[in-house]
Amino acid sequence: MSEIASGARPAVLSDLIPGARVRDAALVLGGAALTGLAAQIAVPIPGSPVPVTGQTLAVVLVGAALGLNRAALSMVVYVLAGIAGVPWFAGGAHGPGGATFGYLIGFIVAAALVGRLAERGGDRTPARTAGTMFLGNLVIYAFGVPALMAVTGMGPVAALAAGVVPFLVGDALKIAVAAGLLPAAWRLTGRSGR
Repeated sequence: MSEIASGARPAVLSDLIPGARVRDAALVLGGAALTGLAAQIAVPIPGSPVPVTGQTLAVVLVGAALGLNRAALSMVVYVLAGIAGVPWFAGGAHGPGGATFGYLIGFIVAAALVGRLAERGGDRTPARTAGTMFLGNLVIYAFGVPALMAVTGMGPVAALAAGVVPFLVGDALKIAVAAGLLPAAWRLTGRSGR
């Protein structure tokens, strides 16, 4: 029985869609595809092997919309399909390893964290959404920067300069977009209170 039919409060936006297994499978695959599509928006950064992409916005939006389990599974599908040869990592790349692989692993954990926080109402107001998205981005960096250091041999200062600093303004803009979109989507459903 769907949560809507039973009168239960939806935990995340995707819970408003009726169905169960087919819905969940479509959402997991759709989240992976959205992330792959967003990765094609890639702008190289001089001096950094990590490009600016739309991936991180897709990861946090998928996390908030799908909740912990579906979001984490969606990112697992994204990463495994890319390793297997689907050319949907940044700029059409695929395969394991590389300077950006730690960020990809961070996507799984970040989507799960954002999903869990969204299930607890972390996407219902602009301030809570901004905090949720900020934490998701921190997780991505926590996985990405150490892997960047390991692969490139950069020290901590150089890795932060190449793998974090150039992205802070873009991340702030992405967080602002999410902080506007998600609470607005909840208001449109008439179920924003929590």
